[in-house]
Amino acid sequence: MSQLINKDMTFKEVLDMGPEAVQVFVKYNMGCVGCAAAKFESIEQGAKAHGINLDDLIRDLNAAISS
Repeated sequence: MSQLINKDMTFKEVLDMGPEAVQVFVKYNMGCVGCAAAKFESIEQGAKAHGINLDDLIRDLNAAISS
């Protein structure tokens, strides 16, 4: 079973789980792939900064990496 993504994971940790995560971040207009903060910023912090619903983002990320 794949590790589930949670709000405390950094963007880098999520991106390291697979390229499918990139598509989700693009869907939410998040430029996290090339952002310097991706190494230390949590998914929760990024969602808050971009005004994105955290639950929706995590749901879509988990769906993407498990498919």
